[in-house]
Amino acid sequence: MSCFPCSGSSGKAGEDAAALSPSPRPSAAKPAPDRSNSRSSSSVRRGGSIPHGPAKIFTFRELAIATKNFRKDCLLGEGGFGRVYKGHMENGQVIAVKQLDRNGFQGNREFLVEVLMLSLLHHPNLVRLIGYCADGDQRLLVYEYMLLGSLENHLHDRPPDREPLDWNARMRIAVGAAKGLEYLHDKANPPVIYRDFKPSNILLSEDYYPKLSDFGLAKLGPVGENTHVSTRVMGTYGYCAPEYAMTGQLTVKSDVYSFGVVFLELVTGRRAIDHTKPDGESNLVAWVRSTALSYLPSVLV
Repeated sequence: MSCFPCSGSSGKAGEDAAALSPSPRPSAAKPAPDRSNSRSSSSVRRGGSIPHGPAKIFTFRELAIATKNFRKDCLLGEGGFGRVYKGHMENGQVIAVKQLDRNGFQGNREFLVEVLMLSLLHHPNLVRLIGYCADGDQRLLVYEYMLLGSLENHLHDRPPDREPLDWNARMRIAVGAAKGLEYLHDKANPPVIYRDFKPSNILLSEDYYPKLSDFGLAKLGPVGENTHVSTRVMGTYGYCAPEYAMTGQLTVKSDVYSFGVVFLELVTGRRAIDHTKPDGESNLVAWVRSTALSYLPSVLV
């Protein structure tokens, strides 16, 4: 399933990420500090995480060499954004290189948002951006390599010879992903709404440690007395909150809904949308709701 656009306002490229402050959100009991010079400090720690260095600028030639000229046997996966390749730098570092499809769903705006967002947002449960390439019309992003791939690979695209995730691993993934969202919603200033929480965007390192990836659709959340952000509806069918899809009014609750869908996938092993299921079971949320309601009378007796 890929991202879908609907009608609405889209805003200017980079405005969201440019408005991010590199300091944690102040406590409600204290007045907000003056942030007029906050961007000049590169040593600020956010949310208790280790500060990252600035994103490195790569040439297209460097990344072509690292991925063996984007050979098919280096391909890790692909989606609406393009393809992701495994690469090796000259110093031995293993990287993941996302090459944006110039005809895909993500364009220059999403590329810019992701570079700026991940340059400012640092947390153990967010994937680390190493650098990027913007040679000519080429747009590539370079990330830390995640050994175990995505949650999608282990939950829904599991090869026959791979054991299913055990319960402890599933709960570890849910807790870690929730911590990533908590950081974006409660500690980033202003809050950041992820907008594309789904299994393929949850990457796993050793011991199934989860990290959120793909921030091209991320949006700054409401601040002050504002209750929502009005924006063009973007997301993935099955994970997008109904109220956001209908009104275009975006809040952090939209991410919470998406988290709930993924949590149901972890618990049941089913896809959010599966048209191979019988009528009434293809939509996971609707199926769980109807199943729960059918048991409710007997529970209440």
